[in-house]
Amino acid sequence: MTRLIRPLGGAVMREGPMRVVNVHQAKTHLSRLIDEAHAGETIVLAKAGKPWARLMPLAPAAAQRIPGRLRSCGPLGNPQALLDPMDPAELAAWESSPLVGETPQL
Repeated sequence: MTRLIRPLGGAVMREGPMRVVNVHQAKTHLSRLIDEAHAGETIVLAKAGKPWARLMPLAPAAAQRIPGRLRSCGPLGNPQALLDPMDPAELAAWESSPLVGETPQL
């Protein structure tokens, strides 16, 4: 399990699989280090033995919305039903639901 830690500098770092690599080694093996970072490892680049930079995987991109995804289901049978008022029992059930917050007082 990866846990986030906040060192004195204020930057958020992941605690978990992390190793320190000298800048000279990083220049020599950059392609391999990038592949390892993409696989989930966090690599700290050190200059003169002091942490200087962090090489880590990017967060996955958010799923994109696909417009018209439900178009293949066909049109609604009775679209006017969406605009019709609810019967009083159904309306009372909705208003007493914990999902619906209090109605603001005007």
